[in-house]
Amino acid sequence: MESFSFLLIISIFYLLFKIWNWINNVRDQQCYILDYQCYKPSDDRMVGTEFCGEVIKRNKNLGLNEYKFLLKAIVSSGIGEQTYAPRIMFSGREESPKLEDGILEMEEFFHDSIEKVLSRAGISPQEIDLLVVNVSMLSTVPSLCSRIINHYKMRPDIKSFNLTGMGCSASLISLDIVRNVFKSYKNKFALLVTSESLSPNWYAGNDRSMILSNCLFRSGGCAVLLTNKKSLKHRAMFKLKCLVRTHHGAKDESYGCCIQREDDKGRMGFHLSKSLPKAATRSFVDNLRVITPKILPFRELVRFMAVSLLKKWNVVRHGSSHKGASQGPIKAGVNFKSGVDHFCIHTGGKAVIDGIGISLDLTEYDLEPARMTLHRFGNTSASSLWYVLAYMEAKKRLKKGDKVLMISFGAGFKCNSCLWEVVRDLGDGNVWKDEIYMYPPKTLVNPYMEKFGWIQDEDPSTFNPGD
Repeated sequence: MESFSFLLIISIFYLLFKIWNWINNVRDQQCYILDYQCYKPSDDRMVGTEFCGEVIKRNKNLGLNEYKFLLKAIVSSGIGEQTYAPRIMFSGREESPKLEDGILEMEEFFHDSIEKVLSRAGISPQEIDLLVVNVSMLSTVPSLCSRIINHYKMRPDIKSFNLTGMGCSASLISLDIVRNVFKSYKNKFALLVTSESLSPNWYAGNDRSMILSNCLFRSGGCAVLLTNKKSLKHRAMFKLKCLVRTHHGAKDESYGCCIQREDDKGRMGFHLSKSLPKAATRSFVDNLRVITPKILPFRELVRFMAVSLLKKWNVVRHGSSHKGASQGPIKAGVNFKSGVDHFCIHTGGKAVIDGIGISLDLTEYDLEPARMTLHRFGNTSASSLWYVLAYMEAKKRLKKGDKVLMISFGAGFKCNSCLWEVVRDLGDGNVWKDEIYMYPPKTLVNPYMEKFGWIQDEDPSTFNPGD
């Protein structure tokens, strides 16, 4: 009997040890954001209405119809007058870029944002264990990762990942890499660097599906410092709760809706097809199917199922025995606000923001951070999510325990999303610090129509772009 009791006690202690060890390992696999720094280029790179007109006028392949198309696009884009462009634009060499232009554009961002985020966190470059860089449309040898490692003299055992071609959703793909590495290695620091190189990617032709990207994309970037150290969780800003990636590359229409290619004259550019909204919607719906059960409370999921079943039952009942009866619609939408406090939406354009707002039943207050980011910084590709997050922080919206849903779209076609928990009250202005008091402005209407609206009345037979 004593032997049996002894074995029972040993078994219980062993079971408790295994449970404790499992909990401890799970805690070590957490992913925290310690700090992040968005990039604000210098004012001499700011793109105003007059300068935009000069750049467009330099393209001798454009005619009156293309001018009208571009005017309509930029007026309805939601982009303001304080966005930034690469330096090559200001020297008038956008149609003949050099490799050096793209590299210098990236290094200017690297040296600014990386140094700021590491200095503010009190972390030296030699303490970084993992480096992930995503710049979709610039591939160099050595890689951009290697350039950063060389500049900051990082350790020889650093693990580095250099991503290209991932598009505007690359930030969360990079984050997924960090999350998975953190599951295998304890007590590590990771540096995530996200941006886009515009210098070598200006389209100089007249294909409407390709000149549109010239209007939408602007310079920007962000450096994010992450860790899985339990000892630093009290210093963290955000804790990653879940991340879901959806890839529709197997669908030909989705694959080809957003692609880099040459036009019929051999000029390289970025093609945006008319099927893009449809592809985005499909990937968004599939992504929501997976992430919704992970982020919403059980009571909301039960409510949604009950209302959906009731709606279907009413359709069957009325269709069979009360065809003439008038019945008010039963709303069966999910209330995402039951599990999410803030929505961090990719600033792919006004239509993207509007579409997500309608799909998730969001208010203008919810959409304000994305709209203001689009207006102030434009579409900065994969880094745009962090500018939206910084706006929320600057407005002091982010309180301890709040949940933030990030949603991004990218070529492929991909939709990626993740949920963050705010670890402590946040209020630093980041890139918005000196100007947050000006937002939101009274109007988001840009002055392009006022300045160039006369083009709409021009006669193609007499129009002279040199006038």
